Amino acid sequence: MSRRYDHAQVQEYWQHVWEREGVYDCPDDAEDPTYVLGMFPYTSGSLHMGHIRNYAITDAYARYRRMAGDDVLHPMGWDAFGLPAENAAYERDTDPESWTRSCIDRMRADLREMGFGYDWSREITTCDPEYYRWNQWLFTRFYDEGLVEYGAATVNWCPDCETVLADAQVETGDDDGGLDRKHDHSHAHAQGVCWRCGTDVEQRDLDQWFFTITDYAEELYDGLDDLDGWPEGVRDSQRNWIGKQAGARVAFDVAGEGLETSVDAFTTRLDTVYGTTYLALSPGHDLVREVAERDDAVAEYVESVASTDDAGLSGIETALTATHPFTGEDLPVYVAAYVLDDVGTGAVMGVPAHNERDHAFATEHDLPVEQVVEPVDGSGTNLPETAFTEDGMLTASGEYDGLASTAARDRLLDHDAAESATTYRLRDWLISRQRYWGTPIPIVHCEDCGHVPVPDEDLPVELPEYVQTTGNPLDAAEEWQQTECPDCGKLAERETDTMDTFVDSSWYFLRYLSPHFDEAPFDQATADEWLPVDVYVGGEEHAVLHLLYIRFFTRALADIGLLERREPVDRLINQGTVLHGGEKMSKSKGNDIAPHEYGAETTRLFVLSAAHPNQDFEWTVKDVSAVYDFQQTLYDLVSEFTDGIDARTESEPHDAYLEREIDRTIAAVTDEYERFRFHRVVGELQRFASLLRRYASYDTPYRFAYSRGLRTVAALVAPIAPYLGEELWHLLDEEGLVSTARWPEALRDVSEYRIERELVRRTLGDVRDITEVVDIDDPDEIEVVVAQDWKYEAYEIARAAEGSGVADRASGETASREADPDSALVGEIMADEDVAAHGDAVAEYAGELAANGAGLEPIVDGERELQVLEQAAWLFTEEFGAEVSVRRASEGDDLASKARPNKPAIHIS
Repeated sequence: MSRRYDHAQVQEYWQHVWEREGVYDCPDDAEDPTYVLGMFPYTSGSLHMGHIRNYAITDAYARYRRMAGDDVLHPMGWDAFGLPAENAAYERDTDPESWTRSCIDRMRADLREMGFGYDWSREITTCDPEYYRWNQWLFTRFYDEGLVEYGAATVNWCPDCETVLADAQVETGDDDGGLDRKHDHSHAHAQGVCWRCGTDVEQRDLDQWFFTITDYAEELYDGLDDLDGWPEGVRDSQRNWIGKQAGARVAFDVAGEGLETSVDAFTTRLDTVYGTTYLALSPGHDLVREVAERDDAVAEYVESVASTDDAGLSGIETALTATHPFTGEDLPVYVAAYVLDDVGTGAVMGVPAHNERDHAFATEHDLPVEQVVEPVDGSGTNLPETAFTEDGMLTASGEYDGLASTAARDRLLDHDAAESATTYRLRDWLISRQRYWGTPIPIVHCEDCGHVPVPDEDLPVELPEYVQTTGNPLDAAEEWQQTECPDCGKLAERETDTMDTFVDSSWYFLRYLSPHFDEAPFDQATADEWLPVDVYVGGEEHAVLHLLYIRFFTRALADIGLLERREPVDRLINQGTVLHGGEKMSKSKGNDIAPHEYGAETTRLFVLSAAHPNQDFEWTVKDVSAVYDFQQTLYDLVSEFTDGIDARTESEPHDAYLEREIDRTIAAVTDEYERFRFHRVVGELQRFASLLRRYASYDTPYRFAYSRGLRTVAALVAPIAPYLGEELWHLLDEEGLVSTARWPEALRDVSEYRIERELVRRTLGDVRDITEVVDIDDPDEIEVVVAQDWKYEAYEIARAAEGSGVADRASGETASREADPDSALVGEIMADEDVAAHGDAVAEYAGELAANGAGLEPIVDGERELQVLEQAAWLFTEEFGAEVSVRRASEGDDLASKARPNKPAIHIS
């Protein structure tokens, strides 16, 4: 009797059983468990399809590794602080905590319904005082170690949200190569609109707190080379963000407006220094601030470029004069919008002849263009119309004339005004936020003692009761602000800034290891043993910032003696986007689909089967239906068997094919799980289910082989469809839970399973082609003839020669082979006495092998080929209705000359 599988009828039962049995709990005494982690969600209210895809990936891999015998740590928590919760609370006339807690309850229920297997005993919530206490504790440790600074900074300010925005929260229309557009915590000097409300962003100077991530710029940059398990795109994004540049720093004396100072300009082309015709400063340069206080025109210019993102080649000449350190000439000093605060030193020695941007600015402002580098080959340039930017030979450069650019760069460093330098685009991490819903910064401001960290025994500094107000709600909490100085005991005030929420997520993966540890943020012994995170899954938009900050935090923690590890994550996987109608699925676009609309199991199975985890894919009803049908197919196969179909207890020759295909499927599926290719896992299981159906239809199934095949399917599908896996396992009356069952193992050596499968597939295809070409609708007999042994020997000689030929050519030792590689290969094959004994056919076949060159694929040997095709003969009979014979070719055999290794001769009558 046919039954239908409906996961909704069984999911609550299996959830209860999993929780009762503690299936997903990782024991505290586990030895180096496999740590699988998805980036924890922001508590926005409900799960979306991007969440489902992320967590389906980690859940499938965690389940697989658990069945493979590993202890597995697969935790979940909540990124619960942040401005969006304040905005949502305002819109709903509630408070941020109530809103956040209700979101967490909904999202936790959603995750459970989806069947994701988390160790909920390790759940963390970043807005819990028990968690953010340790944010504050870490802040004070960083403060003591000199990793915290306090000072004025020009920041992006949204007048509507009344808070600081970092660069990536300011939408300018530029493409930053996949950066997280929600956060970025460099000094902010972007122009544009607020990412959230669209209000024009202003520039303000505020006293702010910073983590000095720049102390680690070089190590963070260099360490990327060792992250072999990270996508190259993420590593490139971090390299670009850190922005390492090697060059030189040149000091220019500057005077005027009652000022006398020195300005350092960074350059990667010190060889062009004699071509400097002006000095340009960024609008945010410290010296420009001083000049703007004295010069209204400069102040007006600085203000104008701060309010636009299209300042172009604009600039203003100041009353300052710079002295060229090599020639002594006076140079004009400009404030120029094209000079960026966060690149180099914020000062540029303008060399219009040899830099395109400098040339464009000089043209716009009628500045001289002086050539000091010329092509080595004397080919000339198009100066002064266009810049010559290549290396060459110095000219008009005093004692350095005639030097090549590379040599000149080294020699010029001997001058007192120049020194070798490396600069980084990376700026210190601005962590101050003028909002309520975040971790209070644990500092007390005392008139006598200055900034005083809150002592450990007084942590956490908890948030006061929420009051709806404009601006920073903590500024309005006057009673909360009033406190005593921990050092002198006098009246003092608390810091009213809260921490950037990226602080919460920069170390949360450590808290999972010991979530109830009360002596420190985490137990160091456990962390040293269990780190790094083995697999971390999240979107590529986090390439910079979050993934940079966790690397910074891990290094800082190591340097203050809290960790041994310096890199937090071994393997990083970026999941692609779920599309609908060609666009990213989202509520704002109205093209989102609720994760439970098609059922939890169907949804998670579809998002895994649709594409490789790092690829985007389109949500289509047709493809979702195919996944639903696949579940029913597996359920039907098992339920029909357990309902009592006839089965043999004695084996037949064709049963061996199924038994071996079970082993091949185990090997293939295991390989795909290891490589996170869950879409191929589904494809493998679909093919295997089809084979089981064909096998049961062809003949009364052999009970041992068929039942093993069904048990194998139940186990292999369990990581990606856990409810279905448990149901199948239960129907088969297997012991315990499939979630804790041992991962299936092959009973035979199937290391060459790909070759064996291709052999059967190609041979079946050849038979089809022949019947179509000669128009045989109903063949009586199909004869499959495997090549003689000597051909396999010759083939392997050719493959070995091909491999050694590469090495020989690299070492320059095979002049004769290079001269006539075909004849050399024929000679090597004919040199084998056993092969050569087969006469003229050998020379002909050797020539054929030589002509194939590098196209010789791996093969199975003759015995294995014969065995595989004999076991697969029933597939030919089942498809073509003919008698099938498989044999080895012999001398004088009419088909012997046509048979090739892994490509048998075929005769159809």
